Amino acid sequence: MTVTAARSSSPAPEVRTAAGVLRGSREAGLAVFRGVPYAEPPVGALRFAAPRPARGWTGVRTAVAYGPPPPQPGLFSMGELTQQTGDDWLTVNVWSPDPGPGAGLPVLVWIPGGAYAIGASSLPEFDGGRLAAGGAVVVTLNYRLGIEGFVQLDGAPANRGLLDQVAALEWVRDNIRAFGGDPDRVTVFGQSAGGGSIAALLAMPRAAGLFGRAVVQSMPAPFFTPQLAADIAAACAAELGVRPTAAALSTVDPSLLPAAGDAVFAKIDRWKDRWGRITYRPIPFAPVVDGDVLPATPWQALAAGAARDVDLLAGHVRDEHRLFSLIDGVLGQVTDEQTEAALQALAPGADGARRYREAFPAAGPEELYEVVNADWLFRMPTLHLAQAHAAAGGRTYLYEVTWPAPGFGGGLGACHGLDVPLVFGNLSSGRPGALIGDTPSAEAEELSAWIRVAWTAFAAGGDPGWPAYDAGQRLTQVLDAQRVVTAYPEEASERLWREYTFPALPLIDR
Repeated sequence: MTVTAARSSSPAPEVRTAAGVLRGSREAGLAVFRGVPYAEPPVGALRFAAPRPARGWTGVRTAVAYGPPPPQPGLFSMGELTQQTGDDWLTVNVWSPDPGPGAGLPVLVWIPGGAYAIGASSLPEFDGGRLAAGGAVVVTLNYRLGIEGFVQLDGAPANRGLLDQVAALEWVRDNIRAFGGDPDRVTVFGQSAGGGSIAALLAMPRAAGLFGRAVVQSMPAPFFTPQLAADIAAACAAELGVRPTAAALSTVDPSLLPAAGDAVFAKIDRWKDRWGRITYRPIPFAPVVDGDVLPATPWQALAAGAARDVDLLAGHVRDEHRLFSLIDGVLGQVTDEQTEAALQALAPGADGARRYREAFPAAGPEELYEVVNADWLFRMPTLHLAQAHAAAGGRTYLYEVTWPAPGFGGGLGACHGLDVPLVFGNLSSGRPGALIGDTPSAEAEELSAWIRVAWTAFAAGGDPGWPAYDAGQRLTQVLDAQRVVTAYPEEASERLWREYTFPALPLIDR
């Protein structure tokens, strides 16, 4: 279900883009345009191809409804997405407080997350109204997911989902002035797989110059080698009875592909010896370090000076893994055996498990389990990205959310996804809104307002309102009921992972 603001009686706004005239709607004083194509539907002859710019139209095109999401499984109660049909997956949505070529507002472009497999810009938690009301043009977008967007196939470019994002940013560059935005002040922001996508964009030559600032929220660790990605593609294609090529998979209805990925990872134990860590936390899709579209991992690229001229705001929540423990049914009942398995699978180095126990001597099985999962999945990848950027001379800001989510009985802490409603201000909308509860507290409203001001200020001028990060002081903005700036709080974890390089995950040939 999509929640929209009450519409006023003001005339519907119209803008002229390079492709033609759009007519949107007025909502809470904003001009809103939904379902605007930035590329041709990637079906038929364009299936598994690089995106092609959308064709123009004559007359006035109505832009009041979201475009359909890309094909995906109905996971995590997102079944409503699978009920929206159509193949025009590659669309953007725009919220503007002041449409018109002279406004010159900063632009915030949101890339949704969802493990590179699920999600869409039409989810109610991504409504850009409250964020745009603070003085920015907000853009949200869809891109190809799962097999369509990320597996490595013969006859297809790698990282098609990332190429879609580049095409959307090219659309922003060419058209956002008509919506009141400044094409020279574009900031990309995203959480989880959206944050990982932005980290990849920072490393991609094709994305250079399309944005000047980036906000990376809870970036995931996995990036794949071509060999691992191709092996996963072969397994998915085998489920469908076809060869792992673009030509063969193009004969399969797009709606059938997500189930193939689900089927492969339902039999995850058979792949443990070949796919390694991603079978411990089932992660079937990720950007591929192919040497062309993505020449290197983001950590390698930023350390070498890529995107040095892009301002970076990066951070994570403190309790990144507790939401997954809830979903897995182990929250509050983690065993010694489960903790040992997590330490053996994820901790860095041959003696990583021992070093974790020594670093957290008072921690029981539950805390150790949560910390090592959080560190590998999100906390340390995000920190290392910020450190690499700062070390190469890029202006960098770091934060950690420690405010505990009151939803679900208050046992999730500052869990993965909590930052999404805080950033957008949609405190009771969608799945992330459930973390805050049906009636947001004054404390939640105040923290959300503070974060929205900081993100908008960063987009406008490159300064969120706290000191930049450097290797000496390691200053970090802690986001809680009381905001403080301190040295990076997760020092014990930082020491454990200091020498780890987050390489692209390989195919294990035994």
